Amino acid sequence: MIRFVLVLFYALVACAPEQEKTDLRNSIEGTWQLISAESIVEGDTIFTDYTIGMKEIKMLNENYFAFFQHDLNKGTDSLLAKYVSGGGSYSFIDGHYIENLEYCTARKWEGHTFEFELMVSGDTLIQDGREKIEELGVDRIIRETYVKLN
Repeated sequence: MIRFVLVLFYALVACAPEQEKTDLRNSIEGTWQLISAESIVEGDTIFTDYTIGMKEIKMLNENYFAFFQHDLNKGTDSLLAKYVSGGGSYSFIDGHYIENLEYCTARKWEGHTFEFELMVSGDTLIQDGREKIEELGVDRIIRETYVKLN
C-alpha cells in the first residue's frame, strides 16, 4: 500500500509542471486589447495610452499571433490617421514568448524575431521585452499591458 501511495505521489508531482505549462500557454490564447505601453529609448521613457484615439487588439491561437491597430477617427484626420497590422508564428515556453514577424504593414519589420516575457494575471497580460532591428535604428525596451476581451 505504501509503495502504491509513493508511486501515485511521484506520478502526480512529475505531471504537475507539464500541467502548469499547458495552463500558462492556454491562458495567453484569445483576443487581447492593448491598454497602454511604455517604451524606453536611450534612457527616455515614453508612455502611450491606447484607450485614447486609437485601438489595438492582439490575437493569439495555438501557434500564431496577429495584431491590428487603427485610429478611431476612421482615417479622417490626416495628422492622426493610422493603420498598422502584422502577424506570424510564435513559440511560448515557461513565460518566454518569441514572435516571428512574417507579415507587417511596416514591411521592413518583416522577417524579424522578437523575444518577450509574458505574465498573465486574471484578465491582464503584460508583455516585456526588447525590439531591436539594427538596420532600422530600432532599439527599445517595451512593456505592453493588455486586457482580455470576451
